[in-house]
Amino acid sequence: MRYAPILAAGAVALAGCSTVPGDGIAPGPGGECNAEGAQRFVGQKASADIGAQLLRTTGARQLRWVPPRTAVTMDFRPDRLTVSYDDAMTIERVSCG
Repeated sequence: MRYAPILAAGAVALAGCSTVPGDGIAPGPGGECNAEGAQRFVGQKASADIGAQLLRTTGARQLRWVPPRTAVTMDFRPDRLTVSYDDAMTIERVSCG
């Protein structure tokens, strides 16, 4: 069981970067994300309510929150919105993919 701490640390690191399905929010045409209208959320506090508003605004099917100092995959998904925030939970970046 000497690998248990390593596995536990990996699970905690991966939990910080989660993808949340849109759950009932209508996607845009073809489900593609369009982040142009969502730039107004930069500077606001990250919350579940803001996440739902972001999904509605962008038409994305999935929302990926990116905490500070977190590595994320670089695969492009046209139906995904990625929102980065700082230690104070202030949204710093909103982008598709």
